[in-house]
Amino acid sequence: MHVSRLLLPTFWPFSKPATATGESKPDPEGVATTDERIERLVMALPDPVLVVAAGGKVVAANAHVRAALDADPLGHHLSATIRAPALLEAVNAAVEGAEAHRVELEMRVPLARSFDVHVAPLGGAALLVFRDLTREQQIERMRADFVANASHELRTPLASLSGFIETMQGAARNDEAARTRFLTLMRQQSDRMRRLIDDLLSLSRIEINEHVRPTGTADLAQIASMVRDNLDGIARELDCEIVLQLQGPLPVIGDGDELLQVVQNLVENALKYGSSGKRIEIEGGPLNGHMELTVRDHGPGIAAEHLPRLTERFYRVSVLESRMRGGTGLGLAIVKHILNRHRGRLSIASEPGQGSAFTIRLPAAK
Repeated sequence: MHVSRLLLPTFWPFSKPATATGESKPDPEGVATTDERIERLVMALPDPVLVVAAGGKVVAANAHVRAALDADPLGHHLSATIRAPALLEAVNAAVEGAEAHRVELEMRVPLARSFDVHVAPLGGAALLVFRDLTREQQIERMRADFVANASHELRTPLASLSGFIETMQGAARNDEAARTRFLTLMRQQSDRMRRLIDDLLSLSRIEINEHVRPTGTADLAQIASMVRDNLDGIARELDCEIVLQLQGPLPVIGDGDELLQVVQNLVENALKYGSSGKRIEIEGGPLNGHMELTVRDHGPGIAAEHLPRLTERFYRVSVLESRMRGGTGLGLAIVKHILNRHRGRLSIASEPGQGSAFTIRLPAAK
């Protein structure tokens, strides 16, 4: 990427024109100025890097820093992209020639991010090199959360298994009917633990990469059709119909496998808790540069006080009903974190007796 001459301070003279692709031309004769070499170095570095001139304007920024900040700071005052007094003070000091300094930067929008920023003087400007600490911190948090969640949620099925085994070794040792019944219950509890561990691991993997925005494309209409086909057998067993009402292809920026998990979780939830309405509709279409997909059921609905908490880990409207239906309490939490990674949104509309509608909204692919 070539930095426009108009955006550069007077200390940074450029003599080489840009190519049609925006990259600086090769310098076979080795006559490029020092400032041109610095510009090329900024663009080539594998880390997020930007250069700030006196006055606070960003005069160089590579593609990595734009991806890390989820914004293009080039040509704008640094504070328009990063509102962190400590970092701005360090930049001003570096512009005036102070020694290199490190600043810890916490960003909350659009997602929580953590950076270690190296701020160094650069001939009347400041060079900022960002080191992303988000993944490291999320791994540590994931370990702690996994231990806490697993130990809490696995306690009940483990206690049940232990009780069944004790009974079969004692009072029901020679009772064939009791042994058969207990083995069935033990299988159910072991299946529940397996689903719980699978969901916990899935959620942990998603959270580790939640700050990394996908760059591929996927078709929500095709995904919805796949989910309908996958779950049609379960729907028929419940005497329920899954109906597609889609306005053509729905291309979005995203990871197809993760978005398949989102739609499948929503439809599975509708089957578990709304199949009494006998019909589940998957509707979708474009809206203001985004694509929306809604999973609607006609079941018992959800009271308003529960709606804000539905995406919390292990939150259940009815703990007993959720466990009876094989729920882990993590399905909507997984949906939320996948949508966060995709810079998407989930909205929920429901009233008791009127069914529920879960709508996802994602940036459309061009």
